[in-house]
Amino acid sequence: MELIRTTEGETTFFVPVQDAAVQFPPGSAPIFFNRRMELNRDATILLITLLNPSDYLDAMGASGVRGLRVANECRIPVTINDRDPQGIELIAYNACQANIPVEIVQRDASALLSERSFDAVDLDPFGTPATIADAAVRGTRRFLFVTATDTAPLCGAHFNAGKRRYFAQPMNTDYHGEVGLRILLGFIVRETVKYDRGVEPLFCFAREHFVRLHLRLLRGARAADQTLKRIGYILQCPKCPYRIEQQAMFPEVISCPHCKVNLYPIGPLWLGSLSHKETLEQMREQLDKMVLGTKKDLATLIHLCSEELPTSSHYNYHHIAKIAGCSPPDIDTVIARITASGYPATRTHFSGYGIKTEAPVTVITGAVSARQ
Repeated sequence: MELIRTTEGETTFFVPVQDAAVQFPPGSAPIFFNRRMELNRDATILLITLLNPSDYLDAMGASGVRGLRVANECRIPVTINDRDPQGIELIAYNACQANIPVEIVQRDASALLSERSFDAVDLDPFGTPATIADAAVRGTRRFLFVTATDTAPLCGAHFNAGKRRYFAQPMNTDYHGEVGLRILLGFIVRETVKYDRGVEPLFCFAREHFVRLHLRLLRGARAADQTLKRIGYILQCPKCPYRIEQQAMFPEVISCPHCKVNLYPIGPLWLGSLSHKETLEQMREQLDKMVLGTKKDLATLIHLCSEELPTSSHYNYHHIAKIAGCSPPDIDTVIARITASGYPATRTHFSGYGIKTEAPVTVITGAVSARQ
């Protein structure tokens, strides 16, 4: 296996050479490594330096890059697991070459997490984390981190797969990235509360082809009950941008006041904030001290996440302009007009055309279509 030397953050490691001519180069190598996930890994490194867990499991190590970086840059005890013998060999090679002390385990991740627990558990599978989520919750003492790259099922593009994996009803909306993240978070919540444990989102975001959750798990039935209060639905009109939030285990049948058709229930999913404001502020302060390759992009992401309103969806104002038959103005102009109408409004990290607000659709449409 031909290897190439690369560096992320403060860690140098080796990964298999990939075929740059194929549509998805990471899939061409015998062991998976995706360079485009560097921001995902950088975000976790930054957060772990603040959380300082007593130990950490990289449950699906592949090349071992994530776990090696945590051990080297966060200076905490790390276990890296993978069931592939070739992956184990590469992890051991990288750990030896970089002189990074890690425990290396070759197990099925679900079996390992059924027998051992870790203060922080990180799931970064190829595709869906649904099959290992239950074991991960049982094996996590405080912090659970989850990546999902099966965005098509989560966002509604592959409808039946989304229902099978996450036992939720998605919808391919113009805010589908947020739908996907909230369905994943709602699924993890349902896997957690059955063990009388609650969930607190610390830093959750969607980017390009993946969604990422950084969660604190809380013990006790009271914490579980409080968490369940944030589970519900987005009820979306299938004909216009109108939608409402509904906190409920089962959705009610409600009609759109504009189109007089039944609203479509999206969920169950997580309602409310996706991040912890104080944690984001600490991350912003800590970022300047870190050696991270995606520092600039990460700073922008943290800023947007810290500013956005905790509504469960956002509006693509270009889409609203198209419906209104007008040219969309500058996004800052639209936000200023909505704010002047008495409703808070912010940008969102989900889309450069996205606006978060509790304003009625009529107010948003008016802000988009008003004469310059």
